[in-house]
Amino acid sequence: MSSESSDALENARFTYEQHLHRCRQCYVDTVPCAVAKHLLRIYNNARRDHLRSSGETPTR
Repeated sequence: MSSESSDALENARFTYEQHLHRCRQCYVDTVPCAVAKHLLRIYNNARRDHLRSSGETPTR
């Protein structure tokens, strides 16, 4: 399970970072668009799931 959560975490991080570099609003205006906010939420959830599956306590 840890490998799955690690893969999900890496995929979510990569997708979020790629969006920030490719989205005109996020890159030029430095204001996160709605898609970036959604992708960040997905990344944070994946990070939390990964920490839980590895036995660590998620911190805010």
